[in-house]
Amino acid sequence: MPLPQKQYCTADDYWNLPDGQRAELIDGELYFMAPPDFLHQKLVSEFTQCIGQYIKAHKGTCEVIPAPFAVHLDDGNTNWVEPDISVICDKNKLEDRGCNGAPDWIIEIVSPSSRKHDYSTKNALYTVSGVREYWIVDPKKERVTVYYYEEDVTPELYTFDMPVPCGIFPELKITIQDLLR
Repeated sequence: MPLPQKQYCTADDYWNLPDGQRAELIDGELYFMAPPDFLHQKLVSEFTQCIGQYIKAHKGTCEVIPAPFAVHLDDGNTNWVEPDISVICDKNKLEDRGCNGAPDWIIEIVSPSSRKHDYSTKNALYTVSGVREYWIVDPKKERVTVYYYEEDVTPELYTFDMPVPCGIFPELKITIQDLLR
């Protein structure tokens, strides 16, 4: 008996999902997303405010956009993701449908259902797509893993009580524990 063929999906499949159904399209495969919990959404909100205030205070031009927000990462229309937080400094990438090209900085908040996806699948995709910096915030482990892709160095690990330096904004340091107060 032949094995079932993996269904190859396109951007049309992604954009025609039923209302309220969230998914990401990576290498032609749809990954459906579970609704986030309270802690996840609190962190998304606090990060968005913190980074947004920093950008405004420094008269920056970057945009900080929380999910749901579509990010198109390839020419072939096979990679559409929804990072928890996207920081985009090139406004030419912003379109009605989302971001066309790699954000400068992406933050993902790990959920039980997204653990493998955030640490491996998305990390590999972001590495090759031109993302400059990627943070994986893991509430269960109370740890932040930071990838500075431009520097091509091993990831740095921080606990929630340590200030985490931002590579694209050298003066910005965020202590996750402070966001949770």
